[in-house]
Amino acid sequence: MSGTPKGDVDMCSLPALLRRNAQVYAQAPAYREKEFGIWQSWTWRETLEEIEALALGMLDLGLAPGDHVAIIGRNRPYLYWSMVAAEMCGAVPVPLYQDAVAEEMAYVLDHCGARFVIAGDQEQVDKVIEIREQLPEFEQMIYLDPRGLRKYDHAKLHQYAHVQDAGRAKRDELMGTLNTLVDGLDYDSTCVMLYTSGTTGKPKGVVLSNRNVIETSKSSSEFDGLRQTDEILAYLPMAWVGDFIFSVGQALWSGFCTNCPESADTMHVDLREIGPTYYFAPPRVFENLLTNVMIRMEDAGKLKQWLFRYFMDHARKVGPAILDGLPVSGMDRLKYALGELMIYGPLKNTLGFSNVRVGYTAGEAIGPEIFDFYRSLGINLKQLYGQTEATVFITAQPDGEVRSDTVGVASPGVELKIAENGEVFYRSPGVFVEYYKNPESTAGTKDAEGWVATGDAGFIEKDSGHLRIIDRAKDVGQMASGALFAPKYVENKLKFYPNILEVVVFGNGREECTAFINIDLTAVGNWAERNNIAYASYQELAGHPQVLATIQAHVEEVNRSVAEDEMLSGCQVHRFVVLHKELDADDGELTRTRKVRRRIIEEKFADIIAALYDGSSDVSTVTEVTYEDGRKGSISATLEVRTAAVQAAQQKMAAE
Repeated sequence: MSGTPKGDVDMCSLPALLRRNAQVYAQAPAYREKEFGIWQSWTWRETLEEIEALALGMLDLGLAPGDHVAIIGRNRPYLYWSMVAAEMCGAVPVPLYQDAVAEEMAYVLDHCGARFVIAGDQEQVDKVIEIREQLPEFEQMIYLDPRGLRKYDHAKLHQYAHVQDAGRAKRDELMGTLNTLVDGLDYDSTCVMLYTSGTTGKPKGVVLSNRNVIETSKSSSEFDGLRQTDEILAYLPMAWVGDFIFSVGQALWSGFCTNCPESADTMHVDLREIGPTYYFAPPRVFENLLTNVMIRMEDAGKLKQWLFRYFMDHARKVGPAILDGLPVSGMDRLKYALGELMIYGPLKNTLGFSNVRVGYTAGEAIGPEIFDFYRSLGINLKQLYGQTEATVFITAQPDGEVRSDTVGVASPGVELKIAENGEVFYRSPGVFVEYYKNPESTAGTKDAEGWVATGDAGFIEKDSGHLRIIDRAKDVGQMASGALFAPKYVENKLKFYPNILEVVVFGNGREECTAFINIDLTAVGNWAERNNIAYASYQELAGHPQVLATIQAHVEEVNRSVAEDEMLSGCQVHRFVVLHKELDADDGELTRTRKVRRRIIEEKFADIIAALYDGSSDVSTVTEVTYEDGRKGSISATLEVRTAAVQAAQQKMAAE
């Protein structure tokens, strides 16, 4: 039996969906994991057995309904199972970012009052042990990988497999209790609690019910025609709502297979081996893949470079139209088919996208040039707009209505409205229950009628019904001249260039826009290698005169493009610096989902911003950094402040 199940009246919890799948899709693959270079697979029936064994084992350890179970580690079937097992017991799973430092974990673990922690390996165990004194409610820890943990105190430390063995041994004794707990779950029971990335302050615990997760999974699966035979690669942080919906919610609803890569280093190889049919990635992943393609093309022979450019130019012209089923001349179709044979097909295979039927990107705006590049190859890449508070989906792009400048129409069951100040509001079955222990923020975000404030500024097109997001409402402002200031628009244009990894644009309330730029070490390092330019560090390469000149050329090219937009021509970058270090989540400059924390960056690099506006030609600065082991240090540098050419005529015309 295949296709999305319908009419599941009693499917009101994730454990209920799991038990349904174990019956309906018993022998179909549910999870795969690559370990030691070999793919291991579990059917839906085997998955149910593994999860029930863990749930029984946790009941035996004293897990009680209403308890919070923290889950920390990389994407592994065992950790996905632990989330469903926790819900089986009436407990609430709380996944954490595995790369969070101990202090960040301490806040979340203390805030949710986690009694149980399920950790992936020794690294995560050590973090929890380090902060144990700050966690008065913490009692038991279960670890998955036993390496390095043999001599630890095991009084409250248990190996995952041993907990399962204890559960199997107590099956006759405890199965009745477990069934009662599962049967007691309903649509209003808490399914999961996910913490926000904390862009503007402390993370908030977003409580999502079974209703939120299942209704959203059902409607989004039907919207894109997801099938039981689909394949997905689970590689995004488990603490992120998108991963939970795609790898758990939709997987359980539709019955498709969730594949876990061996490690971050092998992710791309594993992606090619699996060949997913359903794929999600934030813009940064697509940007990095494109960067690697461009680097490889620079190393290719002259003929290959010419063929690539020739056919890619043709693909940009007709590829999206062919993908959307629009009329295209026979000659153009023939040329595109030849390009598919020689360029597009091999390139998609190299990227691992040969089988992608539905692809999504979200999290932040993707540069239109990057978006169009993938669609021109025939990859059905679409944008969605979502939030943790919405259980991901607010808008999505229907097939045949895909554009780079919108985020689509309201998802099934979602209502949209635009406030007088331009802020986007929504209401849907996916709207979160509450912020945990934070009624003030809950009331400030969700009103009595269920409308939620997104914090983003945008408008709905009258003709198409598509939503266009301008920027974060708090980031959109005005230049001193009264012109619109929308930093993301410029940042995304600059990030299209493979040499540029990250950009932060300033200018709200000021006469001119300026920018911080991070180079992409992979791309620029490759250029340096090909040109026999020696460098000892990121800092040295970032300050190289030829690198600065290249970045300046990119900035000036973007300025010419921005000048053509009447509304945003005032956002041209007048002056910029290439930073001496990469913006890093460990240093608080980015969230764990790689979003820029503008306020913190403005405070931390206030001296450099001052130099951008006072006419200085250079600026000396000292910056505190955090090393991988948690130690603090500092790096000092003298940065050159560059002035970029702007299109004064267009700017003046737009201002008039």
